[in-house]
Amino acid sequence: MAFSFLRTENLVEHAGQLRLISYAPRLEVEGLVAGVDNLRHDVFLSPLFTEVARNHLARLIAIKGDVQDMVTPEPVSRPEEPPPWLIVRPQGGKTPPPPPPPEFKTALADLLVASLNRAKNEHNLSVDLLARLAVIKFLRAELQAQFAVALERCRTKLKSFEGPRQAGSSKAVELRERVATFQLAKKAVLRKVAQEMFQTLRDVEKEILARTRRALFGDIDPTAYALLINRLMFTDDGRDDYINAEHYVMLGNFEKDVDRFQTLLEITRAFLVSLGFGDRSGEEPIDPLLNVPENAHELVAGGSPDESTQKGKSQKILLNAWLDLLEREGVMDPVIAAYEAVALLPEYSPPINAQQLKNALVNKAERQRVEQYLEEHGRLSRANLDAAVRRVGSYRGAERAKFAGRFLRDFIRYHRDLRSLEALNSALDHVNLITNDKLRELSSINNTLYEFLLSSELKPSEGKVVCHCILKADVRDSTTLTRTLLDRGLNPASYFSLNFYDPINKLLPKYAATKVFIEGDAVILALFEREGERAFPVARTCVLAREMIEIVRAYNEKSKASGLPTLELGIGISFQDSAPMYLLDGSSRIMISKALNESDRLSSCNKGARRVLGDGTSLFNVYSFKTVEDEDTGGNPDEFLMRYNVGGIHINQAAFDKLQQEISLQRHELELPTLWNKEKVRLYTGLVPLGGDIFHRIVIREGIIPRIEASDFSFKEWTGRRYYEICTNQTVFEYCDNAALANAGKSSS
Repeated sequence: MAFSFLRTENLVEHAGQLRLISYAPRLEVEGLVAGVDNLRHDVFLSPLFTEVARNHLARLIAIKGDVQDMVTPEPVSRPEEPPPWLIVRPQGGKTPPPPPPPEFKTALADLLVASLNRAKNEHNLSVDLLARLAVIKFLRAELQAQFAVALERCRTKLKSFEGPRQAGSSKAVELRERVATFQLAKKAVLRKVAQEMFQTLRDVEKEILARTRRALFGDIDPTAYALLINRLMFTDDGRDDYINAEHYVMLGNFEKDVDRFQTLLEITRAFLVSLGFGDRSGEEPIDPLLNVPENAHELVAGGSPDESTQKGKSQKILLNAWLDLLEREGVMDPVIAAYEAVALLPEYSPPINAQQLKNALVNKAERQRVEQYLEEHGRLSRANLDAAVRRVGSYRGAERAKFAGRFLRDFIRYHRDLRSLEALNSALDHVNLITNDKLRELSSINNTLYEFLLSSELKPSEGKVVCHCILKADVRDSTTLTRTLLDRGLNPASYFSLNFYDPINKLLPKYAATKVFIEGDAVILALFEREGERAFPVARTCVLAREMIEIVRAYNEKSKASGLPTLELGIGISFQDSAPMYLLDGSSRIMISKALNESDRLSSCNKGARRVLGDGTSLFNVYSFKTVEDEDTGGNPDEFLMRYNVGGIHINQAAFDKLQQEISLQRHELELPTLWNKEKVRLYTGLVPLGGDIFHRIVIREGIIPRIEASDFSFKEWTGRRYYEICTNQTVFEYCDNAALANAGKSSS
């Protein structure tokens, strides 16, 4: 097809100042073993998830098809008894009833969060991509299967009315019509269910998975995951009039239609070639430009260029050239009709076909057929149809240009999603969903099976602790505080209980923390990581510590308002990459761990440092110093440091190293006020997943230990040794936010 451009302006010159982006959708999984057929990757999906998904699809199909009362609500393929490792049989008692199955969205999120954790453990994001592909492939197949099941149940219900007494009854006639309507509406029913499934997948991605992925892997390239959230993913070939009309633009389906996809693709390619992008010899250099919707705005500014700028003037010229091309090819009227038809679909379609409705807005013969149908049936008014016909015929000049600009963006979005669908389908061809026990066993014994299960289906942990984290929260001057309360006739026990111990106890189940022991002025907690699980022990301990600091601050505000003394807290966190040991004192276990001693040092505060630095004006709450008088004489050099920790959280080097393994940390170098005017401060930010859609942000400061004069805390030199603080000052978080925004601005520019 040849296209001519009659404009006198040099289109290439005007397009030369614009910058277009290329993108070719690809979805590949790497570093995974081939399955038993040596071609695809074997995947076994959670039996509970597949059951929940089947029942969910069956329910949606019945609702969208209006056959709920005809479909027996019996569960789909529930096993008679769960696997043995799922059954907990208490001694001397009956087997407890199984918990109710989760909702589909909950089960989906559970399954895919587990796949992300597994990908993190195996250091291969392709493991998570494989799980996502397997879920999509399963849902695609089940859409068709569950419709067939629903139709068969409707037919079974209908057969019960085929006896000689009931065959001609009004109820039998009604059921027969409903079953026929349900069968004829298959495409519409499946489309509605599929779009609801797509929405659920997108919600889970947005609410939970994207943040979990960022917490575990940092800011990775999102293009692969964008292919997994494609509105066309549940369509047969990416072409559906109703989806196109509502979310892209409805294109023609027949060979004679001037607005067929292939015809419009050739027109768009020719337009880009006329602007100097690519060449006329091949389509490869052009197609990647048609996968980036932002290119449409760069070219024609959405149909409304700002002509006060030179760029806007050039965009106006290109828009006019694009509009002229569409007008010459006879495409503009069908395009405008496609947009006007969207508002008419709920009223007229069905019974009128969507394409027929669109064509009726611009074709007189088609409009007469539609009007005749409306007159014969008399159910629908012609008013809105006639109004739309008048609007289509009334658009002129700038209005048509705006439609042309909108169409270019919508067409490029559709082209991108079609190409993305092709990449998705290609990737799905490499997934082999295992559905029978024999193949599952064969793949499993050959170590080629990827199993993705819900958390409730995972085998119980043997309980072997592989590492642990100790948190010590130290209350300063508890003796003085107790004496002050007693002198005022107040109860120190209830004060400590209400303001410290009780609130802290409520946090323990949330973080799976265990009390090691409680002293009068301190609490020591432990968080464990067991073999085969991903518990984020350091990350969770840091969030727990920060919440403890915030609780004490809140209670201190209340105490100040009531004229009561306040609590001063310092927290130390120490990680040990091994299990603790225990000795027995009668029936009590006493933990032995070097992390206990280190957390004690980290939570401490030197009185001299507190006297000099305790004015509360610093952004930070933790400092470590080396005095000029102290010399290293062997042993642990940390024992000779002077520490300041007031309302702060001090973690050891091992905890920071483990934290870097648990979550993704983003580094910032900022000039901030510290003890000696402004210094370059290194901060790390990250997200901690706490389950479900709960995430907590943490900021870690990496400080350098200075050598100082102990008498006046004057600075002498930097030692090169480092210490780490979990920041609790909200201003530090704001500095990090500003730095992230600045970096994002630099990247975009």
